[in-house]
Amino acid sequence: MLEISVKCIGCTKCVAVCPFGALSMSGKKAVVNMSACTLCGACVQICPVEAISIKRETASKDFSSYKGVWVFVELEDSEDLSAEGDIRKVSFELLSEGRKLADSLKEDLCAVVFAAKNKNYERILGEYGADKVYFCENEEFTVYNTDIYCAAFSALINKHKPSAVLFPATVKGRDLAPRIASALYVGLTADCTALSIRDGLLVQSRPAFGGNIMADILSPNSRPQMATVRPNVMKISQPKSGKIAILIREDIKIDKNMRRVKVLKRRMEKASSSLKIENANMIVSGGRGMKSKERFRLVEELASVLGAAVGASRAAVDMGFKEKSHQVGQSGVTVSPRLYMAFGISGAVQHLVGMKNSDIIVAVNKDPNAMIFTAAKYAFIGDAHQILPKLTEILKKGLKKD
Repeated sequence: MLEISVKCIGCTKCVAVCPFGALSMSGKKAVVNMSACTLCGACVQICPVEAISIKRETASKDFSSYKGVWVFVELEDSEDLSAEGDIRKVSFELLSEGRKLADSLKEDLCAVVFAAKNKNYERILGEYGADKVYFCENEEFTVYNTDIYCAAFSALINKHKPSAVLFPATVKGRDLAPRIASALYVGLTADCTALSIRDGLLVQSRPAFGGNIMADILSPNSRPQMATVRPNVMKISQPKSGKIAILIREDIKIDKNMRRVKVLKRRMEKASSSLKIENANMIVSGGRGMKSKERFRLVEELASVLGAAVGASRAAVDMGFKEKSHQVGQSGVTVSPRLYMAFGISGAVQHLVGMKNSDIIVAVNKDPNAMIFTAAKYAFIGDAHQILPKLTEILKKGLKKD
């Protein structure tokens, strides 16, 4: 419950920031209407004299009232601070996976959207599996802000009680999810690479101990069960044309004073001439076996001929063959292209985690026992320095004939 101590000075700041109007003034002291309070913590955060506190009761083991799998829908940033971007691809990945989880639980799949205006989200997200869309409309949501998003999302969770909430393991998702988990006193599993249902619980699988093992994590004693999921890990299901989700508009009052950080200007980094590996359909990667930066250019030449992106193992990046932005693996970027070609990569677990979901994996390595072959559909035991130039030349001649 929410408690207001005698230290209250009647400044009214808490009344202004309460998203659901649960606070009011009685004389010179703030009072709370507990039937309207969602324990989001916005008032606690803004009180200048720390007169407000939340006393949380020990969690009940009866979670029968918690229903539904929720997905936080992330929107692309725009250089124009007054405009919102499109839905990020990872949101469709989470909806596709969330649909399977919701079906296993026989519960609804719900998408949560914070935006300044509705862009037909009920139709777009409905086609990717959402049964409901909780839409929070406010100009303050145009630019992402931790304080505002956390207060609003926490209020929604306390109001509707979902059984599980999924966030993308992006910059925003990794910032927002732990903040909400802390506010609600619940657990959070970060950077999941697989999700499933076991005995009614969300099984959250992620690499552990440096990627050497996969750990299955359960949250049996708290709700909602929360997880962030790495992009490019889950497959996007075929959208069902014509399916429209139920749009539920949530009237959440947002006070600008909640925003402790204000973005004055945003400058978007211009895309480089090379393809980004996270969005590429074809990736040609090189590892430690390429020996030097000069020889690594053999990988780049093949990628250029194929119109593919260039990837690299962590060892190749550490040795200076390629920049960090090209690193594939647990500590780099997770990818799932249609074609992944690996040259001189041994296949450490950390690397396999980042590319094993590729449709077709072709691997070339001198070591017949290299771990990369366990994930490869086509394995070639040989010297990458000899195979790469010949393969590039053959493809060049073939493309010229076409």
